[in-house]
Amino acid sequence: MKSLKKTALVLAVAGLPLAAQAELKPLEDTHMGNITGQAGVTIELETKVNIGEFKYTDEGSLSIRDISIGGANRTDLFEEITDPAIRNMAFGTTSDLIDNIKVEIDVAADGDALINVWPLTAAPIDFGISTGEWTLEGQTDTTLLANNFSMVGAVTKLGLTVDTATDTLNLNTMFGISDLDVDIPFLALGIRDLKLTGDQYLENPGILTIGATVDMDIYNGTRANGGDALAIDLNTFKADMTVGQVLVGGTSIGSLTIDNLAVQNTAMRIYGH
Repeated sequence: MKSLKKTALVLAVAGLPLAAQAELKPLEDTHMGNITGQAGVTIELETKVNIGEFKYTDEGSLSIRDISIGGANRTDLFEEITDPAIRNMAFGTTSDLIDNIKVEIDVAADGDALINVWPLTAAPIDFGISTGEWTLEGQTDTTLLANNFSMVGAVTKLGLTVDTATDTLNLNTMFGISDLDVDIPFLALGIRDLKLTGDQYLENPGILTIGATVDMDIYNGTRANGGDALAIDLNTFKADMTVGQVLVGGTSIGSLTIDNLAVQNTAMRIYGH
């Protein structure tokens, strides 16, 4: 190993001008052993996903059909932001791909895994999700839970940390929903133009305020009887929300606004039975 390090150094020095070589001094092997390369991996990504059907089966089943996940492919996201220069920078380019993504993966000195998702440019990462029918199916009967689901929005921050000291996965993200529509036939309900943003968006719409804040921990926890459970602790959720129309029986009964919504210190334990 010592000879390998020295050989690599000699090859590198050989390519330098003589004047530069004159300023070089040899390093001891103990010092060379502390030299490492740049840590981490960066992945640039663009993708689109289509799924014909997702089905969860217990005794009966829940089926979701015609799932599509990609880019928003719209220039009218978060229309309350009216500055033309900002709109062109943030939403001027359309695509049906989830793109403009850079994923950085690092392992810290203490063993923690750090995964951060950033936009490649100054624009947020836009997304679009749509589905067909959501159906409950038994041996003889079915119920159409939801249909015509569509959602477009943008992610401004996504961070995942696996903490080796606590065996906890922390999720820290900021995302906004510009438009969500869905029909819920078995209740004769419909939602139109639902918008979810940061908790300061209604007062000050802008790129820095479009993201609702989510901070949660996920880990192997303990349920009430002492057994294992999937534990989800919602540390913080902050958002503004508006609904353009609430439909009942196909007729609008009005709109909704929720300002400065804050949900904190919420714990869930999930397990089979």
